[in-house]
Amino acid sequence: MVKFALFARLEAKPGKEAAVQQFLEAGLAMAREEKTTPIWFALRLSPTTFGVFDAFEDEAGRQAHLSGPIAQALMAQAPELFAAPPSIEPIEVLGLKNVAAAAA
Repeated sequence: MVKFALFARLEAKPGKEAAVQQFLEAGLAMAREEKTTPIWFALRLSPTTFGVFDAFEDEAGRQAHLSGPIAQALMAQAPELFAAPPSIEPIEVLGLKNVAAAAA
């Protein structure tokens, strides 16, 4: 069961909103390659605020993600795209309904 998660809040620099959106859309392909990341969402919270929510079955999966290609790309692009360093918070999942997994 998925119990471990991360939430990253990203504030785009003025004029970089479209670039942040494109970066996050490209991140989906990388997320699909991560065997230990079964759930990954790229989010737009406001015109300039974005987020990423991802979840994992265990702490090892979460740690693998934090040291993987998406995190590396995020930190490499941070100075160019974001008004402040990304805020990345560990989260404990208390409940989950996943219709797609139940149907498979």
